[in-house]
Amino acid sequence: MVQAQVRWNGKMGFVGVSGSNHAVVMDVRKENGGDGTAPSPMELVLMALAGCSGVDVAQIVKKKRLKVRDFQVFVEGERAEEHPRVFTRVQLTFVFAGEDLTRKPLEDAVRLSLEKYCSVAGMVGKTAEIDWQVQIKE
Repeated sequence: MVQAQVRWNGKMGFVGVSGSNHAVVMDVRKENGGDGTAPSPMELVLMALAGCSGVDVAQIVKKKRLKVRDFQVFVEGERAEEHPRVFTRVQLTFVFAGEDLTRKPLEDAVRLSLEKYCSVAGMVGKTAEIDWQVQIKE
């Protein structure tokens, strides 16, 4: 079982504490009544998606013995106009750096993550079209 709790800060922010005792701060933008001092819950969903997939991809490229020395995942999401304002489209860009990298094994790793292993993608994909691309830094 996965557990967490959040505590209200008296304004529009919360401090979340995971079952493994790790904290994260959430807030909303000033135009939405918050202080804008931390990521919003929806921004955290995008970060969770990128992080979840990133963990999978890191494990897969390690198993494939690809010479990846660094990678980043950039993510953007479009939301529905009506409430609940779920994500309707998400774009992930995986940018890899390393030695002798080719597109196909990296794309295979990302596809495996997003279509099979990543739990967050499985949830977000219920409301959003998830598009992705791989870039290799020279």
